[in-house]
Amino acid sequence: MLVYEFVENRTLQELLDLQRSKRFCVTLGTRLRITAESADALGHLHSLPHPILHGDVKPANILLAEGLVAKVSDFGCSTIDEKTQAVLKGTSGYIDPEYLLEYQLTAKNDVYSFGVILLELLTGKRPLSKESKTLASMFHEAMAEGTFLELLDSEIADEASMGVLRQVAVLAIQCLALPGTARPAMSQVAEEVRRLALSDKMQQCPQPALVLEGLSFSVMGSTGTTSLMYTEGNSSGVYDLEKKTVMSTEFAR
Repeated sequence: MLVYEFVENRTLQELLDLQRSKRFCVTLGTRLRITAESADALGHLHSLPHPILHGDVKPANILLAEGLVAKVSDFGCSTIDEKTQAVLKGTSGYIDPEYLLEYQLTAKNDVYSFGVILLELLTGKRPLSKESKTLASMFHEAMAEGTFLELLDSEIADEASMGVLRQVAVLAIQCLALPGTARPAMSQVAEEVRRLALSDKMQQCPQPALVLEGLSFSVMGSTGTTSLMYTEGNSSGVYDLEKKTVMSTEFAR
């Protein structure tokens, strides 16, 4: 039996899907905070005496706990060395092209996958289009042609945040660089995203309340870190055992 911490807000993948359907707006500050926490976790794994390489970094493997705190999960593709893999690991759209050449997992493969997540958060688009054109290649072309602003998610693309968006776009391109040796270390990526997430411009735009399937996430407190809780109707947030069981069944993975 494996017992895990209960993570009540599902995954970043589901948050992105709801954002794409315009069910609610997730601010740029919240997106950056989630990616900063995810990058911190991956940077920690890479910095261990025996580094752990995740191998399948994607939004579906980033769980969201109370307050939308990011938790990196699913280590089924992980390894503690850079030896050649016997079989292909990873998910289409997030796999580093270099990994496809020799099936040799490196820390820079995780950096590439994280770069794709940054692009998803910037654009709101999926990593693969219906024409099987990757979001990474589309964004590379747009950056080269100076048209990347057209790809940005309209929910976050405004004049006030444009400076931060440009910096995130540059960082994403660095994460996707070929050859992989030109990419920054995950610890460097985490430091840069954290700096942008804590910038004054991001702190001035708090996350509004979110509504998901009849349950609302209410912003609590006045600190820079968004803290959220479930409320339903006019309830106080205290549920009896039956309601807790229903919520656990609904939100558990």
